[in-house]
Amino acid sequence: MGRLVDLPALHRALMRLPGYEDVPLSALAPLPEKGLAHDHVRIGGKGVLLRVPRQSQFGFSARDNLAYQKACFERCQPSGHTPALLGILEPSRDLPMGALLVERIDGVVLSLPDDMAGIVACLAAIHTLPVPPTGERAPLQEHREAVAGTLAIVRRQALGLEVAGLDSEARVQIEAELAWARDFAAEAASRPQPLALVLSDTHPGNYLREASGRVVCVDLEKVVYGAPAIDLAHASLHTSTTWDVEAAASLPRGAIESFYAAYLKLLPPAMREALMPWLLPLRRLTWLRSVTWCVHYRVESAKARQREKHLAAATEDWSSEDVDAALTAHVEGRVVDYLDPATIAAIRAEWLGPDRLSF
Repeated sequence: MGRLVDLPALHRALMRLPGYEDVPLSALAPLPEKGLAHDHVRIGGKGVLLRVPRQSQFGFSARDNLAYQKACFERCQPSGHTPALLGILEPSRDLPMGALLVERIDGVVLSLPDDMAGIVACLAAIHTLPVPPTGERAPLQEHREAVAGTLAIVRRQALGLEVAGLDSEARVQIEAELAWARDFAAEAASRPQPLALVLSDTHPGNYLREASGRVVCVDLEKVVYGAPAIDLAHASLHTSTTWDVEAAASLPRGAIESFYAAYLKLLPPAMREALMPWLLPLRRLTWLRSVTWCVHYRVESAKARQREKHLAAATEDWSSEDVDAALTAHVEGRVVDYLDPATIAAIRAEWLGPDRLSF
């Protein structure tokens, strides 16, 4: 089976929105499945894309998930590197997770490592946006203690270590990193951490490059006020750059260091100085977040699909039911690679080996 979206139901909801009453059902064109969290449907002749959630990766209800994503798009738009939000379709029995109407970006998938410079410009533009006062940051989450917050995610995802069928050597390495992360979190709690508007999910498959050269991040589901270093890590780790089918490439060491150097040059001096000590340890922690997600996915993907999402208090759902077979095979192949002991050892050499990354 494939996508979950019910096109007739989506069309009925769309026609109730002012300005879309005359859009025919035939104008709705589903795009090929690329991810596990959303379906995407183009509205012909409108320059609009319907972003239809399958789940909330933060575990929100359907309505809270839409409200959160709405805020994500609105807060990022002043950067000039994200699509505009154009409307909302509320959740219902026929459209359980609702949908967002966003600007359709006319662009192509990235080519690595050449387009890493475009990611640099995108991330720097978002990270340097003014952070609003504390009382005005909701509904976006605030990860002021980004290390502790990320470790909490890692710990939850790592609960499946015993039942995920890991190679013993892989498990030993992951547990060693978990022990480091616990110690680092305790030490980091006493130090102020840089805070900015960040995307959280920055793998290269989440961007498009326009003809002008501008790189646009089109997936804004998990924006928070948190650590910029996590975005940099997630954009350039092997577990990210090889995730997307079309944009996949493993970056050589020099390309990773050049990516960081180019980003740092775009920052105000005070922000650059504050960020430097966090770059490598948060790269390490971000990899741990990614690899424990693989453990979590192995366990959760075998479960049945959650139904009646419009009534559910939490809608996180990694079931492989109703997911395109080719996409499922690709994800499972990536998970096998990322949990391979040799892959883990090669990535850990970025911070443990004699040739550690230098920023």
